[in-house]
Amino acid sequence: MSPTAPHRPIAVLSDVHVVHGARGGGMFNRDRVYALTGADLTVRAGETVGIVGESGCGKSTLAKVLVGLQRPTSGTVSFAGKDVWSMNAAERRQHIGAGVGMIFQDPATSLNRRMPVRDILRDPLDVHRRGTREQREKRVTELMALVGLPRSVADVLPSQLSGGQRQRVSIARALALEPGLIIADEPTSALDVSVRAQILNLLLDLKDRLGLAMVLVSHDIQTVKRVSDRVVTMYLGRIVEQAPADLLPAGGRHPYTRALFSATPGLLSPIDPIPLVGPVPSATRPPSGCPFRTRCWAATEVCAEQMPPVSRPDGDGEHQYRCHHPVPPGTGNTELVALATAATGRTTPLPVEENV
Repeated sequence: MSPTAPHRPIAVLSDVHVVHGARGGGMFNRDRVYALTGADLTVRAGETVGIVGESGCGKSTLAKVLVGLQRPTSGTVSFAGKDVWSMNAAERRQHIGAGVGMIFQDPATSLNRRMPVRDILRDPLDVHRRGTREQREKRVTELMALVGLPRSVADVLPSQLSGGQRQRVSIARALALEPGLIIADEPTSALDVSVRAQILNLLLDLKDRLGLAMVLVSHDIQTVKRVSDRVVTMYLGRIVEQAPADLLPAGGRHPYTRALFSATPGLLSPIDPIPLVGPVPSATRPPSGCPFRTRCWAATEVCAEQMPPVSRPDGDGEHQYRCHHPVPPGTGNTELVALATAATGRTTPLPVEENV
């Protein structure tokens, strides 16, 4: 994707839902897991979108939907202007497989341990029949140089490499077909602290050099803020806020965004964590109305009755959120801590009703 068109949509999710059957419970178990609910997201060429939220909030499901590994239960997924799931399998494999690269969390399990590095990098070129054999071999050499791998590892198995080297192989494989979009799902969490910064800097350098769009899924909220153009906050399978990274955390309007950032302070700017007041609901029985209301200090009856509509405080700008009682602009963290602490004394919490 050309870096000269930074505002052109490259991937678009519209009202995407992903519902799974719950594991266990035998043949009579009819529980469903609402992994993703009503997701609307646009990723534009050349931008970095960070996805944050607690474990189980749907971040990885969203990443798999974007890369075509997860078929939505409903909703539409478009890539480069085409509806992904209206295509047959061969068309989808060609369109998505060549246009989107995926970097998984743990390279030790995502790389074929029986294949040497050379074969791992040539495999997508073979599958998509790119060029002659000589051209594919040349591309493998280019990819290794691109990610800083010496030629000496070409015939080495992944198990003989360090964690950082394995992730470089994963990055090179994701770039093999010259995609316009890279999905990085927790790309540094399985690595030693000493090499995390190296891999992250490599990704950012490649993004800029190649004009890529990147979706970065991570628990490391401070890093996501630092490297992203836009940050998407997810809670219980829903996107609850999207905001330009430079607005956060102080400009976050959704209570959960503020609580999430307060729980992961930077070393140079420690922040008191905002306490959350109630139980974490189950993804198999999500609450009616706003999914965050069971833990929110500002929740009222209207929060139980209806899902908040999308609010755009800047008109048609990048900032949008879903909340009946958003944090007022200029509200400091100390004030929110006091409000949330006071709410922990609530003697009759709002009921948790199933959203059937």
